[in-house]
Amino acid sequence: MSVQHSKAAVPEAAWVKSSYSTGNGGECLEVAPLPGAVLVRDSKRPAVANLAVGIAAWSDFLRMAAGR
Repeated sequence: MSVQHSKAAVPEAAWVKSSYSTGNGGECLEVAPLPGAVLVRDSKRPAVANLAVGIAAWSDFLRMAAGR
């Protein structure tokens, strides 16, 4: 899997929080789909950094996480 640190400017409205997030300040990731990549960041520290993951790698990760 290829993962790169990204400093891409993405509008806040593009970020989506996990549907499993309870909003109680626990661990949560946010994702922002872009053409050719998906950005991933820690919702508690959004300004620190985010990762850019290729579409194929993100699809593989979602299949693995879903157990399929």
